[in-house]
Amino acid sequence: MADVSHHRGDLAGHPDATEMQARYERVLGGRDVVLVDGPVFLVGVYCAASPWIVHFAASQPALVVHNFILGAAIALLAVGFTVAPERMYGLSGAMCAIGVWMIISPWIVGSGPDAGVIWNNVVIGALTFLLGAMCVAVASKSRRVT
Repeated sequence: MADVSHHRGDLAGHPDATEMQARYERVLGGRDVVLVDGPVFLVGVYCAASPWIVHFAASQPALVVHNFILGAAIALLAVGFTVAPERMYGLSGAMCAIGVWMIISPWIVGSGPDAGVIWNNVVIGALTFLLGAMCVAVASKSRRVT
């Protein structure tokens, strides 16, 4: 009868140990910004839902569509950062640009925005810019190391 029991032991003697170690390091190599993925997603979801949370859906219809589309874009960037970090962290700079745009958008897209709408977009924009800058900094640091 065959011995099918699982023996726990050291993998150093395994013929593919070096290949497995290299693959493990490649997988973890792009995950330096993993703690930023969740907050980026939450900022995107909040941005998309903010017209109904802050109650400016009726007074600012252009900003409703604007915030919904940009919120979905931010959330999709976060999903991309999680799924394919080595490909997506090049778009971290785009998050900074989206953040700056969110700050100035109430005056450009909106029509006579009140203080609540302005503060909502300024806070979303500042958070998006800061999270994007963190992604850019960590991604550029990890590219220099590898």
